[in-house]
Amino acid sequence: MRTNDKTTLLPGMAVFVRVVEAGSFSAAARQLGTTASAVSRQIARLEQELSLRLLERTTRQLRLNEAGSEFYAHCRAMLDAAEQALAIGERLMSRPHGLVRLSVPKAYGKFVISPLMPDFLRRYADVDVQLHISDQSPDLIEDGFDVLVKVTDQPPEGLAGKPLGPVRQLLCASPAYLQQHGTPQHPQELLRHSCMYLGENAGDNRWHFSNDEQQEVVMVRGRYISNHSEARLEAALGDIGITVLPQFTAAHALTEGRLREVLPQWRYTGSYQGAAWLLWRQNLHLPPKLRVLIDYLSETLAPR
Repeated sequence: MRTNDKTTLLPGMAVFVRVVEAGSFSAAARQLGTTASAVSRQIARLEQELSLRLLERTTRQLRLNEAGSEFYAHCRAMLDAAEQALAIGERLMSRPHGLVRLSVPKAYGKFVISPLMPDFLRRYADVDVQLHISDQSPDLIEDGFDVLVKVTDQPPEGLAGKPLGPVRQLLCASPAYLQQHGTPQHPQELLRHSCMYLGENAGDNRWHFSNDEQQEVVMVRGRYISNHSEARLEAALGDIGITVLPQFTAAHALTEGRLREVLPQWRYTGSYQGAAWLLWRQNLHLPPKLRVLIDYLSETLAPR
């Protein structure tokens, strides 16, 4: 071989197969949309690089010699393998099919995403979903996920995304707690109550509120601190005190009357604000399996 880069010979190998199967340079040229002289030059270059004569040329026909027959068999197998490889892309891009790996925060995954999965799986029988529920936001590429949900007020650069809707925080308590301790009418009245907060950062017990006219900051305290909304939900249902919960975490208990919203005329403006964003790697050609999941979640959850 006269070159260390064997891949430069691949186009010539494909032309060689076309010449053999077409029976002549001119017939192969017509199929390839080029000239017979251009085809002849490619075959000559291939023979020169291989230091082999592949075709016996006569005025009437081309004939494979022994080396050419063996070389043709390998070139034909190469093209067959290439066609099979291209068929993978055609198959995967023609219909929703295969596994989608989705990562979501714990509470949002349990209360919002997980209940939607049975209907999605019924709609798309050839799409499988691996749902990873964790509050540790993964790296899409390094951790091998196709799509993730992140609650943020500023989606990261370099990713494509759709907002699934705002994440609103509510103050909640059980009816029994409020009956025993009273219902606060102003944020400052929370100073007299047992309040459950995250405890992840030093300022987590500083609750911020606003209405149309003013803002208030209250340094709350309480006997129970947890950095997970589901744990605080269970404690609130156990009559332990007042807590802040994402609306989607509290929704079912509020509907059933097991929780009541506290200070509904005030808007909590503290941590865990923004919107739930569906994020994926920027790609002009999304696989159908990913596209149908993105469309399903965005259409189901996006604000009306």
